Amino acid sequence: MATPDAIRDEIVRVAHLGLGHDEMAREVTRVLRRAVPFDGVAVVWFDPATAVPVDKWIDNALTGSLAEVELHEADVSKFRQLAASGRRASSLSAETGSKLDRSRRHRVRRDLGDELRAVCVGESGMWGAIVMHREPGAPDFTTRDVDLLASLSGGFAEVQRMRLERDLSADADDRDPGLLLLDGEDRIEMTDAAAAAWLDDLHGRRRRLPLVVTAVADRARAIASGHSDVAATARARTRSGRWVLVRGSVLGNGTQARTAVTLEPARAPELAELIADAYSLTARERRVTELVAQGLSTAAIAAQLFLSTYTIQDHLKAIFEKLDVTSRGELVARLFVDHRQIGAP
Repeated sequence: MATPDAIRDEIVRVAHLGLGHDEMAREVTRVLRRAVPFDGVAVVWFDPATAVPVDKWIDNALTGSLAEVELHEADVSKFRQLAASGRRASSLSAETGSKLDRSRRHRVRRDLGDELRAVCVGESGMWGAIVMHREPGAPDFTTRDVDLLASLSGGFAEVQRMRLERDLSADADDRDPGLLLLDGEDRIEMTDAAAAAWLDDLHGRRRRLPLVVTAVADRARAIASGHSDVAATARARTRSGRWVLVRGSVLGNGTQARTAVTLEPARAPELAELIADAYSLTARERRVTELVAQGLSTAAIAAQLFLSTYTIQDHLKAIFEKLDVTSRGELVARLFVDHRQIGAP
């Protein structure tokens, strides 16, 4: 059986192949299947700032309702709960004492056996998750399976870094903002031409609304009802490689309430955090870059962060090396102005 290091190396190799979004997910799960057999698998991507799911890839109908249950139902070991716990993986059998019916999502989908899930968490939050299912009657996932998946977080992070480098290399979009008006069942009541174009670019030939739109709308309703205080916004990559900023808000009250969703080009300031993720900047390095962008001197940054100037200089050296720049001006341009340089030859 392959060692965790060998599996991680294979995952990293896949990350460097230059595959598309879905193709990369397919290849990574193919590698994982050799180490941990499963019957169905799904990969979900999130906006790390708001934990809004923005896209999913599904390999088997067993996982078809995954994102919807995650959005709308209270349950054990949900993605956000797992990320907040500090763990990186868990099995449903372990979480429920092998009484899978204690899980809402298992009661909804009785054609599922045990479930193994892992989250991928960076400095800015949760940016992805993978869920494996087995058919009813199949053996439960073992502690070894859980530990193996948790140990692969470094490989998953490399996949994310490479994906972001490619995704953020697309030209900035200059199309117009669009507006959707949805009822309580996420049916479109009104849309303009710009929004229709965004939807087509987000989901291609799919008939249902893109996950990022329904997830943002759900978050907006949760805010309106007092059940959430996290912004109803998300950044997502479209099928053509552009980036869109999706925002949601609730208009009206009661049965007359409608959810407005706007879609507009994501600009460099909105993408700066994702760019920082692509270069694996630490939380401290991100803060230093923000202060550099504000024009502060090394001494002023040191005073604001209660650190020595030598420590700030060390941080700047590390940041310059990670981003392959040689000056503060290049650093600000790379992170906040010209994100199209990322991944360029």
